[in-house]
Amino acid sequence: MPPTKQLTFFITGCSSGFGLILSRIVLRAGHRLIATSRNPSRTPELVEEIAARGGRWLALDVDDPAAGAALIDRLERDEGERIDVLVSNAGYAVFAPVETLADHELRGLMETMYFGPARLVRAVLPYMRARRQGVVVHVSSGAGLEGREGLGGYAAAKAAMDGLCKVLGKEVAPFGVRVLNVHLGGFNTNMANATRAGGQSPWPEDYKGSLVEQFLFAITSGKFVPEGDPEKAMQAVYEVIVGEGVGAGREAERMLPLGRDIAARVKQVQDGYAHAMEVFGEVCNNVYLEGR
Repeated sequence: MPPTKQLTFFITGCSSGFGLILSRIVLRAGHRLIATSRNPSRTPELVEEIAARGGRWLALDVDDPAAGAALIDRLERDEGERIDVLVSNAGYAVFAPVETLADHELRGLMETMYFGPARLVRAVLPYMRARRQGVVVHVSSGAGLEGREGLGGYAAAKAAMDGLCKVLGKEVAPFGVRVLNVHLGGFNTNMANATRAGGQSPWPEDYKGSLVEQFLFAITSGKFVPEGDPEKAMQAVYEVIVGEGVGAGREAERMLPLGRDIAARVKQVQDGYAHAMEVFGEVCNNVYLEGR
């Protein structure tokens, strides 16, 4: 994206945290903004702030199978709005051991952080593809790279969208559309308040004193204070999207890791695959059809 061009950003999950911070950065930089949240009436002061700065705030329930496509079609086709950057950021977590997660809890996580964003991608891509320009941004997590005890359902939803975006990026690159996966570590945002602690099912006694329980206590007691600065993170995301600052000359990059804890988790993933190949490399390379 040319840094001198005014772009239109469409961002989900703007009522707090990363979505709100990125929205403010976008408007400060002189771009157009369509901020969305499930219930704008719950944050009238934020809606008023965004409107006063020249942005729009619209209602969007990403879980609604028809809402995203209808809204994007209305903006693009009926109102002549051009969505240059789609940022899927809405999300929440259920903190519980995998074995206690109910089907409806798993489906809810997947609906908000996989099916919903996937529907938005499918809705906006025809317009971006026709213009041969656009950026699709998936705000992901270290959980999708290397899961953390108690966040199995959240990790599964993030990893599912990560996988879709990896393939999508290859498919749409020839059309001038870029897909960017942003892997965030621990940042001091509203995520703790968006975490449903414990889930709805009781935990087996065996989990008492486990790492799952210890981590849950740290979150709910307020003792877990992430070191990441969300303002710095979203400024980096913005610059990588538009090709300014840290993003200058890196417009082709498809993955953006942010956070010192993410650096450590990336290293764990790298070491894990290296170890697997060291142990099983011989058998890995010897399970082929003879003569091939």
